[in-house]
Amino acid sequence: MKLAMLIPWATIVLLFSCGAGTINCMTHDGNDTDFLSLFDFKRTIRNDPKGALSSWNSTVHFCSWEGVACSRTRLERVVALNLSGQALDGHISPSLGNLSYLASLDLSMNMFSGHIPHHLGYLHKLKLLDLSSNSLQGNIPDAVTNCSSLQKLYFHENLLVGEIPKKIALLSNLLDLRLYSNNISGAIPPDLGNITTLQYVILQANQLHGSIPEELGKLSNMTDLLLGGNMLSGRIPEALFNLSLVQQIAMPLNLLHGPLPPKIGDFLPKLQRLYLSANMLGGHIPDSLGNASELQSIDLGFNYGFTGKIPPSLGKLRNLRTLGLHHNNLTANDSQSWEFLDALTNCTLLELLTLNGNQLQGVLPNSVGNLSSNLDNLMFAENMLYGLVPSSIGNLHKLTKLDLVDNNFTGPIDGWIGNMVNLQGLYLAWNNFNGHIPDSIGNFSNLLHLNLAANQFYGPIPSSLGKLPQLLLVDLGFNNLQGNIPKDLIAATVVQCSLYHNNLEGQIPYIGNLQQLNYLDLSSNKLSGEIPSSLGTCQQLQTVKMDVNFLSGSIPAFFGHLGSLTMLNLSHNNFSGSIPISLSKLRLLTQLDLSHNHLDGEVPEEGVFKNTTAISLVGNWRLCGGVLELHMPPCPNPTQKTIGWRHYFVRIAIPIIGIVSLTLLIYFIISRKKVPRALLSPSFSGEQFPKVSYKDLAQATENFAECNLVGRGSHGLVYKGRLITPESMVVAVKVFDLAMEGTDRSFISECQALRNIRHRNLVPILTACSTIDNMGNDFKALVYRFMPNGSLDTWLHPPGYGNLDLSQRLKIIVDIADALQYIHHDCETPIIHCDLKPSNILLDDDMAAHLADFGIARFYLKTKSQAVGDSRATGTINLKGTIGYIAPEYAGGSYLSTCGDVYSFGVVLMEMLTGKRPTDPLFCNGLSIISFCKTSFPDQILGIVDAHLLEEYKECAAYPEDESRVLWCLVALVKVALSCTCEASGDRMNMREAAAELHEIEGVWFME
Repeated sequence: MKLAMLIPWATIVLLFSCGAGTINCMTHDGNDTDFLSLFDFKRTIRNDPKGALSSWNSTVHFCSWEGVACSRTRLERVVALNLSGQALDGHISPSLGNLSYLASLDLSMNMFSGHIPHHLGYLHKLKLLDLSSNSLQGNIPDAVTNCSSLQKLYFHENLLVGEIPKKIALLSNLLDLRLYSNNISGAIPPDLGNITTLQYVILQANQLHGSIPEELGKLSNMTDLLLGGNMLSGRIPEALFNLSLVQQIAMPLNLLHGPLPPKIGDFLPKLQRLYLSANMLGGHIPDSLGNASELQSIDLGFNYGFTGKIPPSLGKLRNLRTLGLHHNNLTANDSQSWEFLDALTNCTLLELLTLNGNQLQGVLPNSVGNLSSNLDNLMFAENMLYGLVPSSIGNLHKLTKLDLVDNNFTGPIDGWIGNMVNLQGLYLAWNNFNGHIPDSIGNFSNLLHLNLAANQFYGPIPSSLGKLPQLLLVDLGFNNLQGNIPKDLIAATVVQCSLYHNNLEGQIPYIGNLQQLNYLDLSSNKLSGEIPSSLGTCQQLQTVKMDVNFLSGSIPAFFGHLGSLTMLNLSHNNFSGSIPISLSKLRLLTQLDLSHNHLDGEVPEEGVFKNTTAISLVGNWRLCGGVLELHMPPCPNPTQKTIGWRHYFVRIAIPIIGIVSLTLLIYFIISRKKVPRALLSPSFSGEQFPKVSYKDLAQATENFAECNLVGRGSHGLVYKGRLITPESMVVAVKVFDLAMEGTDRSFISECQALRNIRHRNLVPILTACSTIDNMGNDFKALVYRFMPNGSLDTWLHPPGYGNLDLSQRLKIIVDIADALQYIHHDCETPIIHCDLKPSNILLDDDMAAHLADFGIARFYLKTKSQAVGDSRATGTINLKGTIGYIAPEYAGGSYLSTCGDVYSFGVVLMEMLTGKRPTDPLFCNGLSIISFCKTSFPDQILGIVDAHLLEEYKECAAYPEDESRVLWCLVALVKVALSCTCEASGDRMNMREAAAELHEIEGVWFME
């Protein structure tokens, strides 16, 4: 009966042919079942590109077919079928379940699709079942658990869904279980712990959730336990650390939390690899890890929870090759806590040491140069190190990557850098290094990435950089470099080149050799001349920034032929002529800024020019036409007759000139009598801010019409307007209500706060006006660049503008973190904002966030000597701010501090994730938005997130990697928010730390 079900009608035709004598079927003594089963399997193959089944024909006995092995008995039954790596395309035939003597079935590394046939459960002698690296779908059939002799089950790298069969414990002889890289969900069956023969359990890269079963601790023969890349939560069972034979424990990219057992290293004598990164583990790193003498690799990075000192006992691990402790809260601030570095010099096989993103402080010890001569990667980025880099670091000749980014190192680098001739990546950005960029870097023939941005390097760019044959990325921005761009550099194979914000001058050199260039940033320099035509040969270009220079000539038409171009910024130059129509043909172009040039003619209406939020053309007075939303003047009719124009000019122009002159004279006389005081436009950092009068602002806002009112603040109203003088631009005019107490101080505070600060994530102030209105009353206003997408508050709460996805929210919160880091840590005089909330976060046309409203901001140095309630130091600021966002210590009269802003930032982040204001009616009877998040962290995080984010998570159900990534990002963001809102201000992270963590989360999120 079973045979009748499995062998289709096609085989009847074959048997008929055998009866006719036309084919020698080679069937003897009952083995025709195996022959027919194999023949039916061949029938289901759609494509055999390598000809693996070409020998499967009637002229050859089936035991001699490729991939088939038969027993040596007289019956000649098939015992093995191995067609691995043959690129076969088709379905797996159920008829294979009739090969009742089959002990090994290997169809791995093909293109089989469809479901796994449950008929394979008839193969009771099967010991190896390998269907890995195909495109199989559906569930793992329960029938597979009937293969009671099975020792190796390999279903990895397919598209399988559903749960691991609960009857899997029936496979009592199983040694090796590999189900990784599928879409398998559900919990890990506890009964798996009853298969005491198991040595390998490899389940990573699925959608498994729930806790890790304690029962796995009974698998005393276990050598490899790999569970990474799932959504497992809870603590790691201590029973797992009693598996004395285990060699590899890998559980990265999960939601595991809690500390590691203090004696973990005492019970795992054979442990070689411990991978627990990207979880939420915490506590101290156990000192006993140094007793696991076989350890070769440790990765505890991206947990953010490990604290305290790095144990010096790790120096006992003589086989240690990689040590990853990055992105935690590990500390070192004295000679004792730096002992671990001395100890690690005993690890002579060490190849990788990553300590970036911690709380390491002080001067880097000289012992760093005594680390292993095999060291390949050394990373101390994003710590609090300062002083000179020890010259001994030059002893590490084999280093290929050195990362010291975002510290406070000082001094020149030429004393130690010259010996690192094998470097492929040198990352020293965001420090205070100075001196010249050494010519010796030109000897690093393997260098791929060079990032020296945001330091104090000066002098010329070494021409020796052009000798580097493999150089792909160059970022020298935000230094004090001078002179021309070396032509030799442009001859290198650079893919990304950033030379922005220096003092480079001269013309852009020939650039045609940069065939692989995809990112070019030359902005904020003193470059002049025309853009070289050779740039048009760089067909891989995606981003071009040349803004804020002195470039001239016309915009080259070749930009329209760079099909990969996504961003082009040529603003603030001296370009003239028309906009090339070819730019409208670029399908990938999403950001185009041609503002503040001398362009003329008609604006194209297709492509990027249809999206007014994607382009900027302001400051080009002779442009016309374009889509209606640009509000450009219409272009003149080209067919209009020009005969006799001089005659009409004389007849029309002279009377007009006379009338205008008379009007100006009368206006000048009246305005001098009416406005005794000079218009005040405060000087901000010596810049020439435009002077505007009350009349200018009244005209811009249509006499402060209600229809132009866009916001109400504690000290006045904000209007949208179009300012004509000195140039037409859309602005936001904040008019102060001088009848309110404290408004004068608010105006002065905002002017003082904004006069010396410039940051891309602060609302750009254009000018200020302090004068009298047309009724003789005092008038004070600030003029800002208008933010067309309104405030964050209007996007988070109904009716609102729309929905923000997780990527947009993450980008916005990173922008605000950067702004706060800047005013807290990077200003000459730190500033406390005092009123951070979503309505004070404005969004530009690219949805980039800008921090606004510094009306009650305070300079940090002035607050140290005065309590919050002392108006002599800070004005009447008793609990100034907004209820729900005010730090709790202020209620008790504590000093103003940057910690208060950090608290408000954490509340804003929670509001962005939950969609609830801190004053939501839900939060009563002791429940606050903070406790609301804390009680659900981390296991119940989906129960508190905003409905739009929850929907985004659910939409990823078909893509397990995306689903896991969304959940990880949400948990990581809530963790930052909770760290910012600790009750005690001293327990909160500062904004430099918060920004660093958020940038790491953003980096992981956008990594793909």
